[in-house]
Amino acid sequence: MVLRPCQHKSVNMSSMSASSLPPNSRVIYSSTHEPVSFREADRFLCWHSAMESEIIALHANDTWSLVPHEPSMNVVGCRWVYKIKRRADGTVEHYKARLVARGFSQQEGIDYLETFSLVVKPTTVRLVLAIAVSNCWQIRQLDVHNAFLNGSLQEVVYMQQPMGFVDPALPTHVCRLHKSLYCLKQAPRAWYK
Repeated sequence: MVLRPCQHKSVNMSSMSASSLPPNSRVIYSSTHEPVSFREADRFLCWHSAMESEIIALHANDTWSLVPHEPSMNVVGCRWVYKIKRRADGTVEHYKARLVARGFSQQEGIDYLETFSLVVKPTTVRLVLAIAVSNCWQIRQLDVHNAFLNGSLQEVVYMQQPMGFVDPALPTHVCRLHKSLYCLKQAPRAWYK
């Protein structure tokens, strides 16, 4: 197994981070595989730093507010998904952690009303590329960082606090989502609007 150093960014998370491991027990090196669980990822500084960056982006976007949990709420779970982004030569560019909702536990009429999936037909893509080439136009790709966080939710959706980042002052509260997260049933529709 080849070990590569993780790039650790020092982030002050004072009251947000309530990780299961003390910071000095994490290792600096990570294997080249992507973790499948929070417990596995939290052992490495690079993955913990990636999760901190994601939480900072979510808080900066006012993605949720904490509210007291009530038994009548349908609370959607969440989980971390990890991906190693590589350069063209195969070296590690950065470690990416994404917080995703467990949308399969949403209930129609309660957590969501409509779904939508924007689909582009391959013939349309070929036509646009053919027109661009015949007119000698430059082709550029656009990547929107945390795209779904730009979609505001119309419905009231509650989610568990993310593992490793439970607010220590309000551990029994849940997140009332204001912005869409990946894997919510209405996320593509909210982003498209």
